[in-house]
This record gives sequence, structure tokens and C-alpha cells, in this order.
Amino acid sequence: QVQLVKSGGDLVQPGGSLRLSCVVSGFTLDYYAAGWFRQAPGQERDLVASINWSGSYTYYLDSVKGRFTISRDNAKNTVYLQMNRLKPEDTADYYCAADPNLTGAYVYWGQGTQVTVSS
Repeated sequence: QVQLVKSGGDLVQPGGSLRLSCVVSGFTLDYYAAGWFRQAPGQERDLVASINWSGSYTYYLDSVKGRFTISRDNAKNTVYLQMNRLKPEDTADYYCAADPNLTGAYVYWGQGTQVTVSS
């Protein structure tokens, strides 16, 4: 199961920050990859960031590089997305997902949360 928790409200001014947390539990295997996705109205769902099971490798969408940071604490079964210097174009519904089979297929999804960046 995947549960997403925000550190603050879903309305943020441009240049502001938000942290999303995703708690993952119930997997049979000890290792899993994780990713953060977002989908803006009328647009396709994009992979924003991903992280391998150990945290040694990360991927970022070009538009968020240098601003977003994905991390994980396996002892707490938690994956984080720190979003800094937010822009209006970051406005979207955000989802966390887990890949327990390490195949690139994200088969477990959190409930999603709306993030709006506007003044």
C-alpha cells in the first residue's frame, strides 16, 4: 500500500517549496524502486523523478532538475519529493508509485494530491 502525505498546503506561491512524502508498506520483497508522477489538466502523465532501491541512482525530468530532489529512507519505508523554487507550470496532480518487481512498471500507486503554484 502507498500513502501520500504533504508537508503543507496545496497552494504555493511561485518560488516556494513543498515536500511530499510517500509511505510504502506491505511488499513481500525488501527492495523496490519508486517514482513520482504528475499530471496537469489535459496533459499526459509524466514521470517527474525516480529512485532505485538503494538510493544510489536517481532520475529527474529535465524541467525539474536542480529544483526537485527525490530521496528515500528504507528504514521508514518512505520516499520523499522535495520541491523547491516552484513554478506555475509545476501545477498538477502528483502521485507516488512503487515498482516492487524492479522492472520499470509502477504497479502500486498512492492516492495523489493536487499542487497548485500561483500567486
